[in-house]
Amino acid sequence: MTHPFVARHYGSRAYDYVASAVHSQGQDLDLIERSVAGRGLGRVLDLGCGGGHVSYRLAPHVQEVVACDITPAMLEAVAQEAGLRGLPNITTVLAPAENLPFAAGTFDAVFCRFTTHHWADALAGLIEARRVLSPEGTAVFVDVVAPPSALSDSWLQTLELLRDPSHVRDYSVAEWTAMLGQAGFVVRLMQTHRLPMAFESWVARTKTAASCVAAIRALQQNAPDDVTRGFEMAADGSFTLDVGCFEVTAL
Repeated sequence: MTHPFVARHYGSRAYDYVASAVHSQGQDLDLIERSVAGRGLGRVLDLGCGGGHVSYRLAPHVQEVVACDITPAMLEAVAQEAGLRGLPNITTVLAPAENLPFAAGTFDAVFCRFTTHHWADALAGLIEARRVLSPEGTAVFVDVVAPPSALSDSWLQTLELLRDPSHVRDYSVAEWTAMLGQAGFVVRLMQTHRLPMAFESWVARTKTAASCVAAIRALQQNAPDDVTRGFEMAADGSFTLDVGCFEVTAL
């Protein structure tokens, strides 16, 4: 199983993700907050909470947010930050997405942002998300999406793995749609947007080894024109990713 590996890998990086500008802002976070504002929801799940930014946005609008992750240090950081922000309705639970310790239909809504690409079994995690969601509930999944081009897909996965050995896969929109359907969801809204990534902070967050940083830069500098254009690669290594946002309901 990859769970202990991922937890060890991110243990020393927890506060980097709490402080990350990329993770603490974005139009997808705005969409998530709008999806709960004024609805009077009770208990909601932030699945694979990482630095907790979804939880912080949700907490003022719901009775309870359960922030769930497999990295104890992440959960400690989230609990501390929630205290500093005066958000006592955020609780933390240690568990993998593929095996959630909650009864069926526990949550009024489920949110999952920038974490599915780490899951050992993405479909199993989505099935669990569907299981713990109430029949009338909604869920929002946000993650980097792979380009439809096989060439660009290969380059993206290679760069991601060199940067972060806990990376499993960035799934394409087509893969996401298929998995969500298999898990028992209906996609009500799907949108994508471009996300600029500053190279230095991108590798600093994961404390990427110098040898791997050099390998990434070498690949970027020798990338085919289609790849360079598609990812808008800059001279300093900065580039742009596609992010998909899937708002779903239960079948």
